[in-house]
Amino acid sequence: MEYTVAAVHEALRVLMHVAHAPGLGVTELARRSGNTKARAFRLLSTLEQSGFVQRGPTDTDYVLGPMALVLGLAAQEQVSLARLGRRHLEALGQRFDENVQIRVRDGLESVTVAKWDSSQGVRVHSEIGVRRALHAGASGKLLLAFAPEALQSQVLDGPLDRFTAQTPSQKTKLAREIAQVREQGYAVSKGEVFGGVVAVAVPVLDARGEVIAALGMSIPEVRAPDDLSPQIHALTGAAQALSRELGWPG
Repeated sequence: MEYTVAAVHEALRVLMHVAHAPGLGVTELARRSGNTKARAFRLLSTLEQSGFVQRGPTDTDYVLGPMALVLGLAAQEQVSLARLGRRHLEALGQRFDENVQIRVRDGLESVTVAKWDSSQGVRVHSEIGVRRALHAGASGKLLLAFAPEALQSQVLDGPLDRFTAQTPSQKTKLAREIAQVREQGYAVSKGEVFGGVVAVAVPVLDARGEVIAALGMSIPEVRAPDDLSPQIHALTGAAQALSRELGWPG
């Protein structure tokens, strides 16, 4: 089954030509992208309305718009986050031999952007790019706790799907939990996404002091200690070090 949208591919191709050769007009962009002039103009108009391109000095040429800058900065931040985070993931993984990962918020979901896998036979399965709802699991709840209030309201007012019997599914209870997460600076979950998994997560900050990611550890319940203080302390130290590498003044 084909899930791609041809018009999106065409628009992105035009956008990349603008990125690599700013200042070109419709005629040249049409030639380079393999479109008719009329088709290229419609694609450029759509991109212009969305803020990804804008008219240049002559009003007949095109350059990248502000939304392209936002997208580029976000991509650069996530690439730097994953690259710089690998050393900390490895150190935590070797110390505890449990799965550790970095997750970022994307809309109403969290996404894994970097990970280190345990060498133990019984371990928590994880993959780069895996998406999860924000209301369940330590990393999701942490990212939700430090998200804008409008997004928090959107999650709390929406359907809270249950993945296990332990998944937070009541608005008032979840609201109390994320308030507690903000106050204590870390999140813990027990069997909220997958049964038999204990997880803990702490925030990673950017240069502005805003939470941009969650550094988390997932432990099979059969191996999880009653006292997670050593894990929380180690994760917090690693997250603060990573935050400083990303420009957080500390």
